[in-house]
Amino acid sequence: MASKQPPTSPGSDNDEKKRKRKLSNRESARRSRMRKQQHLDELMTQEKQMQEENKKLRDTIDGATQLYLNFASENNVLRAQLAELTDRLRSLNSVLHIASEVSGLAFDIPDIPDTLLEPWQLPCPIQPIPASVDMFQF
Repeated sequence: MASKQPPTSPGSDNDEKKRKRKLSNRESARRSRMRKQQHLDELMTQEKQMQEENKKLRDTIDGATQLYLNFASENNVLRAQLAELTDRLRSLNSVLHIASEVSGLAFDIPDIPDTLLEPWQLPCPIQPIPASVDMFQF
């Protein structure tokens, strides 16, 4: 005896297709939400790494800026000392010149070398100044 299958109505096929489509759409939406969440997590991790890198760069820049300011300040002090010493040398040369005129003795008074007044025009090559290992501490 042949067993008879219950007659399938065209409406039940459509219902089954709708159910499968809903299930497929639900699963697809779940996977899409998971991908979006994973992408969001990756972006947040990347943001955190970039913020850390930016902080390191800011710290490095701040350190370099502080070194620059220290060197600029020291340079200003040295320039002021150079100006003061140059004035003192001129005054002493003037006194020697007056003394030589009064006493009648000839003093060999050398002129102030231009290298003192214009250090960028040094007559000899500049010797490198070795830097200490811990000179630049960031």
